[in-house]
Amino acid sequence: MAKHSFQTKMKVVMEYLNGQGSYKEIATKYGIGSKQQIHKWVQAYTKFGAEGLRRSRKNETYTFDFKLHVVELYLSTEVSYQELALSVGINNPPLITKWVNDFRIAGPEALRPKKKGRKKSLGLSDKKEKVASSTETIPVDTSAEHLKQLEDENLRLRIENAYLKELRRLRLEDEARLREQQESSTASEETSN
Repeated sequence: MAKHSFQTKMKVVMEYLNGQGSYKEIATKYGIGSKQQIHKWVQAYTKFGAEGLRRSRKNETYTFDFKLHVVELYLSTEVSYQELALSVGINNPPLITKWVNDFRIAGPEALRPKKKGRKKSLGLSDKKEKVASSTETIPVDTSAEHLKQLEDENLRLRIENAYLKELRRLRLEDEARLREQQESSTASEETSN
C-alpha cells in the first residue's frame, strides 16, 4: 500500500473541495489507487481538520467500555467502519475492524486492556518463599469475579443476538427480493406466450 505525504493529501483534498475535479479525476492526476481513498481523506479533513490527514504517532488508549460500545454499534447498525470511526471521533477505521474481529473471535475479554511488560519469573528466591509461607493466606471472594464473567457473557450474547437478528432480517429481504424477481420474470414469460 502506497503511503502519501501529508502535503500530497492536503493538495488533493483542497483541489477536491475547491471544485477542481472529481474524485476519479484527481485520483488519476496524482496516481492514487482509488477514488475511495480520496473520499476518505476528504471525510477525515472535514471531521478532524488538517490533523485528520496526518499519521498519528501517539498511542491513543481507549477504555474497555468505549471499545465495547463501538463494537456494539458496528454489529447492531449498518454503518461502515469509516462512517463509524468518524462518528465516534477515531481517525483510524482499521482499529475498529481489529476490535470487531477480536470480539468475534474471543468475546468481550479480547477488548480488555492487556498487562504490559514481562511476566514474573516462576523461580522465587528462598527469602520470598519463607516470607510467603509464614504469612496467612486470605481467602478471596470470587463471587465478584464470577458476576463480572457472567455480565460479560450476557453482553456478548446480547450483541450476538442483535447481530443474528439483523442477519436474518437481511436474508429475508433478499429472499423476498428474489421471489419478486422470479414472479415478475414468470409473469413476463406468460404474457409473451
